[in-house]
Amino acid sequence: MAIILNIETATKNCSVSLAKEGKIIAIKELNDGNYSHAEKLHPFINEVVEEAQISKSEIDAIAVSKGPGSYTGLRIGVSAAKGLCFSLDKPLISIETLRSLASSITVKDGVIVPMLDARRMEVYSSVYDAEGNQAREIKAEIIDKNSFSEYLEKGNVYFLGDGAAKCKEVIQHKNANFIDDKFPSAKEMAALSFHKYKKDDIEDVAYFEPFYLKDFVVTSEKKKV
Repeated sequence: MAIILNIETATKNCSVSLAKEGKIIAIKELNDGNYSHAEKLHPFINEVVEEAQISKSEIDAIAVSKGPGSYTGLRIGVSAAKGLCFSLDKPLISIETLRSLASSITVKDGVIVPMLDARRMEVYSSVYDAEGNQAREIKAEIIDKNSFSEYLEKGNVYFLGDGAAKCKEVIQHKNANFIDDKFPSAKEMAALSFHKYKKDDIEDVAYFEPFYLKDFVVTSEKKKV
């Protein structure tokens, strides 16, 4: 009876779930428009464990959203997950953030395009078919009026995630469908992490790093004249 703790911190949604055999038994999340992971993540972990009335030693694996996403958010989530794996001697499972986001909706046709905001008109995105199979690799790309035209010309395209919101005015095709208020969540991670657990698809805890996709650039504050 596999019990897996799922941690999602790739975006502004700080989300933690506890799942048994891929089914949620406790979940706690906050998406208030701010990055509150440093303050909320560890209390949320304690709260879901308490709600499920289990001890941390009963957890069979720790799953973490691997990215792409917020550099700081990913660092916090992965650090917490690795710390738990080391202290509890449990395996680490990584879940692609965009795959998790894509699985938050079900469609009968066309393709699903999960998007995460990457500043200005750039997004992190991928493409999945109606069966959940990845149809295109993950990219960091600048959105313009011709973006995803090869999919839009063939049928319905369902855009979701915080990156999709800023694309509504740019991508104005009749087959473009925008799904509002969807964020990566530990809720969708439950089934995905259980699937990986059954296959023993785990990470090397010591060497695992988040999937940033782009190099993190530190910008210095401009000096006042």
